[in-house]
Amino acid sequence: MTTESSPMNASQPTYPLSGITVIDLSHIYAGPYATFLMAMAGANVIKVEPLEGENLRSRGDMGGADLPFAMLNSNKQSVTLNLKTEQGKTLFREMVARADVVVENFAPGVMDRLGLGAAELQKINPRLIYGSSSGYGKTGPYRDYPAMDLVMQAMCGVVDSTGYAELPPVKAGAAVCDFGAGTHLYAAVVTALYERERTGKGRVVEVSMQDAIYSSLASNYGMLHARGESAPARTGNKHAGLGISPYNAYATKDGFVVLNAPNDHHFRAVLDVIGRPDLKTDPRFVSRATRVANMAAVDELLESWSKTQMKHDVAKRMIAAGVPCAAVRTLKEVMNDENMHARGSLEWIDHPVMGRIVLPNSPLIFEGTPRRAIEPNVTLGASNEAVLGEWLGHSAEEVASFKAGGVI
Repeated sequence: MTTESSPMNASQPTYPLSGITVIDLSHIYAGPYATFLMAMAGANVIKVEPLEGENLRSRGDMGGADLPFAMLNSNKQSVTLNLKTEQGKTLFREMVARADVVVENFAPGVMDRLGLGAAELQKINPRLIYGSSSGYGKTGPYRDYPAMDLVMQAMCGVVDSTGYAELPPVKAGAAVCDFGAGTHLYAAVVTALYERERTGKGRVVEVSMQDAIYSSLASNYGMLHARGESAPARTGNKHAGLGISPYNAYATKDGFVVLNAPNDHHFRAVLDVIGRPDLKTDPRFVSRATRVANMAAVDELLESWSKTQMKHDVAKRMIAAGVPCAAVRTLKEVMNDENMHARGSLEWIDHPVMGRIVLPNSPLIFEGTPRRAIEPNVTLGASNEAVLGEWLGHSAEEVASFKAGGVI
């Protein structure tokens, strides 16, 4: 753990990463999500941004602080620093000397060209954990390819696997590559911190978006292995490996429900719910294998019933019977989800720029310690004086000179 004084309130409850200081150079989604998880686990996260702010700040039209930025940058401080100036680099090195972790998701080589690569920073602080994320990693023939989530989804097989077989492929609605990489980056950094507790030495860790997403397509690769070239690329809402039936989205009077009956007892329960117990001995439906072979008949049977029902009624009846089922909900329904609000996973807060909004807390729960309350993201550079002055010890005159010189 760091022995330096913290730039944030030391009176907070003890969390797993309490006392850890993270210098966050990351932007957009992957890196900021990793450092958000660190912040909510108790770390003191200092977000270092260029003078104009990181890219995500400029995507919104609501005073420079749009909702995605607010979601990923709660409980962080904001420092502006021009790393293209020598004074800016000097201040950054001072911060690194007192920190435990540096996180960045620039293209490979950017930090080295600034003279602030992992090797140089670990000369200053041998206990430093240096975490980085990029599209394709620091090595390999794709190293210098530009990468954003859409591009990565295409390169990683997500786009080709999403949609209906008879229609063009589509991207996943979620930024799965960005957030998959961010989650893995958090895991890599925390694993390295655990190692440092035993060895006293720092570590450089990296996560590529391409590596992080591959295993999520396990069912698709399983079908490719089993069927070879005859395997369909896209299965719509059906099981990616076409190994379960029923497994689909079914129309209702007011939308859709999804239903998954992986075992025979699940399907027998489905038949009871829809009022067709007489079909339990039908040879087409007696086992998973026969249901998969007669998938179209299974889907027709279910949808002929579901389309006469309301989606939430279907879900309640199926869940009561022990069948995995859910209404396909709108984003508005999800952001008001009673379960997530009851658990504290979602919180209504009063944001200083956007007003009353819903923000997510961390999915990581540490039993015995309450979740950290969400502190809204601060305005660009709001923490300059607290970090550079109070934490690093520079005088008010020096901080003023940094601003006048275009350093902060």
